[in-house]
Amino acid sequence: MPVTAKLKYLRIAPRKVRLVADLIRKKKIEQAQTILDFTTKKGAKALTKLLKTAIADARNNFQLDTSNLYISKITVDEGPKYKRWRARSRGMASPIQKKTSHITLVLDEITPGKKVKKVKQIKKEEPKKEIERPKFKPEAEMEAPKPKTRRGIKRIFRRKAF
Repeated sequence: MPVTAKLKYLRIAPRKVRLVADLIRKKKIEQAQTILDFTTKKGAKALTKLLKTAIADARNNFQLDTSNLYISKITVDEGPKYKRWRARSRGMASPIQKKTSHITLVLDEITPGKKVKKVKQIKKEEPKKEIERPKFKPEAEMEAPKPKTRRGIKRIFRRKAF
């Protein structure tokens, strides 16, 4: 049974929150909480709070086991914009849009038929052996003289002397 939690009128632009939401989509709850704890974006704090709310709803209202839950869907939609004006030069004003977001988080239970995205394990690589190569420079490169270049600007027009 899907559990839905919503957060409305968050005072962060949706494109900034989507960066964090993409990190936790289709992940298990434990993995998502770990990722959000170590993410330095401002939207991570709001998503952590929303995730905890959804987990509490699943446990208390639906009696679901939290170890079997994963984030099946997370959407970040645009909310209303607060419109302000800023004074500019020559008596003009330029518009400022303070954007808001609506976040919808859906938790679902893992069933044997469903697959959840797994986190890749980093394999330790053996250090590569460096091959010693002889340093060889052809004689033609060493002896060729470099062309002389003059620095400065070439004068095309000259002022007439009076």
